[in-house]
Amino acid sequence: MSDAPWLPLLAVGSALGPGVIIAFLAEHRHRLRTALNLAAAGVQLAVVVALVAVVAAGRTPEARIPFVLGMEILFHADALSLLLAGLSAVLWLLTTVYAIGYLEDAPHRSRFFGFFSLCVSATLGVALAGNLFTFFVFYELLTLATYPLVVHRGTREARRAGQVYLGYTLAGGMAFLIGLVWLHHLVGGPVTFTPGGVVEADMAPAAALVAIFALLVGGAGVKAALVPLHGWLPIAMVAPAPVSALLHAVAVVKAGAFGILRVVLDVFGLDTAAALGVLPVLAALAATTIVYGSVRALFQDYLKRRLAYSTVSQVSYITLGAALGGSVALVGGLAHLVHQGLMKITLFFCAGTFAE
Repeated sequence: MSDAPWLPLLAVGSALGPGVIIAFLAEHRHRLRTALNLAAAGVQLAVVVALVAVVAAGRTPEARIPFVLGMEILFHADALSLLLAGLSAVLWLLTTVYAIGYLEDAPHRSRFFGFFSLCVSATLGVALAGNLFTFFVFYELLTLATYPLVVHRGTREARRAGQVYLGYTLAGGMAFLIGLVWLHHLVGGPVTFTPGGVVEADMAPAAALVAIFALLVGGAGVKAALVPLHGWLPIAMVAPAPVSALLHAVAVVKAGAFGILRVVLDVFGLDTAAALGVLPVLAALAATTIVYGSVRALFQDYLKRRLAYSTVSQVSYITLGAALGGSVALVGGLAHLVHQGLMKITLFFCAGTFAE
């Protein structure tokens, strides 16, 4: 039974509205900007807590917004979506407090916090997406919202990092879109996230289904920093420390890992993915990324770059948990989604403090 459809909409919009106002505030309106930032973060956390209570009671908050060409924006709250939404809401509040102090005397604070809020709104959209199309829309919105944060300082190095970041993420988004359209054609309509998956092994030739799986996982794997799609992440460390914390702990890389989870669990399903033989390949790719990221991290002298390679390694444990297919492995991967977020945001806060 669908209940409280306004809750998912409020969760996504709670950061968007204040973010638009903040973006147009004069730089000297420090108190108002701070009040809006903290109020938005507090409201979003309260809404996510309310969603958790509703879902725990056995109800399923769901909101549908008609879109073009028969598509629709679908927000759906379930246990998996609330794992990322809850992590995002808690860590956004912490990062907002940190960022307010970190950027105390920095220029362009209104622009920064405007896009900062849009980034969090996009992350909630990714978390609460109920179908593949909605996920894609907010996945790409997340790319556009984080680019100004990566290049915020405006230096030559920051602009180069932004170009690399856009190159990787837009290419990944294009691959994801091709897979989405192809699968939409095979299914004959919107691809709704369904426990156990919607893809059946006999709905198309195996080679076609494997190609679609590769396009979707590859598109999400860019943000999840799977080797060899990870190159943007260490370079993006020129961004301010609050941005680095957000990219690593809850927003971009977690959106990528979350997308892989949705594709494996709720689009293809473990049984179909296993029948197609794609899970061992994904597991091998994740294991390679874990080892590669850890080894590269050991040889970095720049602290934030070392933490970036650590993220490349750590996030792939989430992918590995899904690829192994067992219940214990999956629970471990989901638990690590939270653990790694808490750990990495703390480390980037420390790195930012040292840098300043």
